[in-house]
Amino acid sequence: MSDVVAPQALPRGRHGLSRDTVVHSQRSRMLRAMAEAMAEHGYVGTPVAEIIKRAGVSRETFYQQFSSKQDCFLAALNEAISNLADAMAPGLEAPGTTVEKIRDLIGRYLDSVAGDPIAARMFLVESFAAGPEVSARRAVLQRRFIDALAEFIGATTPEGRFACEAFIAGTIAMVTIRVATGDLESIPTLLEPLTGLMASVLEQLPQAPTIDTGR
Repeated sequence: MSDVVAPQALPRGRHGLSRDTVVHSQRSRMLRAMAEAMAEHGYVGTPVAEIIKRAGVSRETFYQQFSSKQDCFLAALNEAISNLADAMAPGLEAPGTTVEKIRDLIGRYLDSVAGDPIAARMFLVESFAAGPEVSARRAVLQRRFIDALAEFIGATTPEGRFACEAFIAGTIAMVTIRVATGDLESIPTLLEPLTGLMASVLEQLPQAPTIDTGR
């Protein structure tokens, strides 16, 4: 959910582009069109016709790549998460103490959400209206973030795992309400409070004496 440039339509007429290039362009435009349409009308209020109109493709092209609107939504959801993971990955290699690294990761997440509110709204808000399959996929992705955080900070006990789960859930909830209400300006202000909260969590872990919290 980093800054995204809307994909451009292909030139009309003969263009000499490969089939793979054409398909990739069409897919990118459809995924972006769906996210933009849902940001305006919501999942329920966005028909397939609106997606193909915005993307500049035919209905046949849409159904060549997606079996349904929900299938298209799942593809866009997976792409948004992949973009978010790419944006956050450098934070795992960032220098500094554990808390400094956590702060860097949190900052990257908040910047990604604020930088692409359309994709953020799709993932954080509209996914609840997209049916049980999407909700299940979202839950799997959230558990992966919990697992990654627990591994990163060495939370090996049930209590440590619960703390990671509560931290991720709380962070997502606070960001979601800001995305849902259009309060994007306040998203970066969550950085320091969330960093402080995770520092407190680290101090409570059994291995806390060996963890450099930077305090």
